Amino acid sequence: MAAPPDMELCSALSLELLPTDPLLLILSFLDYRDLVSCCYLNRRLNQLSNHDPLWKRHCKKYWLISEEEKGRRNQSWKAIFISTYSDLGRYIHYYATLKKAWDDLEKYLGQWCPRMIGSLKESVREEDLDAVEAQIHCKLPDDYRCSFRIHNGQKLVVPGLMGSMALSNHYRSEDLLDIDTAAGGFQQRLGLKQCLPLTFCIHTGLSQYMALESVEGRNKYEIFYQCPDQMARNPSAIVMFITGTSYLEWFTSYVNKVVTGGYPIIRDQIFRYVHDKECVATTGDITVSVSTSFLPELSSVHPPHYFFTYRIRIEMSKDALPEKACQLDSRYWRITNAKGDVEEVQGPGVVGEFPIISPGRVYEYTSCTTFSTTSGYMEGYYTFHCLYYKDRFFNVTIPRFHMVCPTFKVSTAAGSCLHTISGLSQDFRRSFPVALTVVDEDQDSTGTDDSRDRRRVLDIPAPSGCCPRHT
Repeated sequence: MAAPPDMELCSALSLELLPTDPLLLILSFLDYRDLVSCCYLNRRLNQLSNHDPLWKRHCKKYWLISEEEKGRRNQSWKAIFISTYSDLGRYIHYYATLKKAWDDLEKYLGQWCPRMIGSLKESVREEDLDAVEAQIHCKLPDDYRCSFRIHNGQKLVVPGLMGSMALSNHYRSEDLLDIDTAAGGFQQRLGLKQCLPLTFCIHTGLSQYMALESVEGRNKYEIFYQCPDQMARNPSAIVMFITGTSYLEWFTSYVNKVVTGGYPIIRDQIFRYVHDKECVATTGDITVSVSTSFLPELSSVHPPHYFFTYRIRIEMSKDALPEKACQLDSRYWRITNAKGDVEEVQGPGVVGEFPIISPGRVYEYTSCTTFSTTSGYMEGYYTFHCLYYKDRFFNVTIPRFHMVCPTFKVSTAAGSCLHTISGLSQDFRRSFPVALTVVDEDQDSTGTDDSRDRRRVLDIPAPSGCCPRHT
C-alpha cells in the first residue's frame, strides 16, 4: 500500500533534510533555556544549538559582555555564557539591569564626582552573602545579593553615594552600606523587626531600611526611612516613609535620577533636590527656577510636622544689556497647605543677603519650610531695583512649586521596646569607624561667578530641625 501524501511530505521535510540557514534563523529567536533544550532533542539540533554566534545575543543581553571583553577572555560565546551562568545564574533576571546601573553611575561619577569613585568597594563572593544569611537567620532578596556581586557598597566616608542634603545647621550624607556593616545593623527589635539597613548617615544616624519579611505592617522588601511616632503610647511604634518597593526599583530609580541630571552636583556631592521642569518663571531677562526635597529626619507624622527644603536659582540672561544689572531688595511668599490655609510672608533680602544679578550671572540659595499637612505649595515674587536707575523697582515672579510628603505608614509593632529609637542610632553609629573626607563650605548661598572650589574639613553642628524659613 502506498504511503499517504501527507506522510510522504513529512518524510521529505524531515529535520535532517532542512537547510541549515533557516534553522539557525529560527534558533536565533529562542531564549537560552529553549536553546539548551534543543541540545537534547536530536543530533541535528544539538549541532545547530552549539553554533557559537547564537550565544552572542544571550551574552550581551544577560551579562552585558562586549566584543572587547570576549577578546580578553579568549573563549567562545557559549563558553562565556555557561561559565558566567554557573557563577551568577540565580541573578539572570537582575544582573543586566543592575550592572548597567552601576556602570552608568561609575561613568557619571568619574566625570562629576571623581573622588567618590574611590569609596566604592569591590564585589563580594556568593559564600560571603550566604554567611550573612546564616548570621541574621534571614534570606536576602536576589536583587540585593546581585548588586553586591557587582559592588559591595562603599566605605564610610563623606560624601555618601546615596546623596546629601545641607541646611545652615543640618547636614546629611548617606553611604551605601557594605554587606558586613549592614548585617551588623540588622534589627530584631520591636518596630524594626527583621529590617536590614541599606544606608547610613554618620552625622544624623539616619538609615534607609529594607524589610526582609512582611511583619509589623510592612511589605516584604519594602524600603523606608523610619522616625518615631511621638504620640504613640508604645515607644516601639514608628512611622515609615516609603522610598522603594524593592531593592532593584529603589537603586535603579535613584541612579537614573543621578545620571540624567535630575539631582544637582554641588562641589563633588549629589544633592537630592528634585526639580520640576515646569517650575520655571521668566520675568524680563531674569529666570527663577526651584527644586525641592523632603527631609524625613526632621519630620513627624504624629504630631503632623512635614519638613521640606527648597533650592532657588536666579539667573539673568547672558544676552541682557549691561544696564539691566540689578539688586534684590525683598521677597514676598504666599504659602498654602493642603487644607487651603494661606500664610503670607514678606521680608528683606534672602538668607540675609541682597544679591546682585547681572548678565550671565547666577545666584542660588537654600531655604526651608514646614507644613502641618502632607503637602502644600509656595509662590511669590522678588523685588529688585536697577543699579543704573536706582529709583526703578520691579517684581520678578517666583513660580509656584509643590512639596509632597512620600507615602508613609505606621508600624503595627506591639509590646514594650528594649531600646529607644535615639538609642538605636547611637549604638549603630558607634559600630562605624569615622572616616570622613572633606566637603565644601556652607551651602546656603552660592554665587556661581566665584570659580574657587572652597573646601574645609567637615564641622557640622548637631541638627536642631530649625533653619531660616521662607527666605
